[in-house]
Amino acid sequence: MELADIRANWNQILDLLLDQDRIAWLSFFDARLAAFDGKVLTLDFSDSRKLGSAHEYSHARQRHHQLLSGVIKSCLDVDVEISEI
Repeated sequence: MELADIRANWNQILDLLLDQDRIAWLSFFDARLAAFDGKVLTLDFSDSRKLGSAHEYSHARQRHHQLLSGVIKSCLDVDVEISEI
């Protein structure tokens, strides 16, 4: 699995995430896929932060990461950890 594979399926992943949790979907829909090392998927929110601090809710972030990892597992059959820059 490479970053290009995840990127090619990103819209499907987000659609599945939306079915599970709209708030989690909102937190990831404008993320850029920055890197994937085979285990850790790194998301970049630098563009979204230019417009405000809407993505600064660390109290819910861990649960959202778990939801996204689960959706990626069900969609692509790969275990990933989520990281942010």
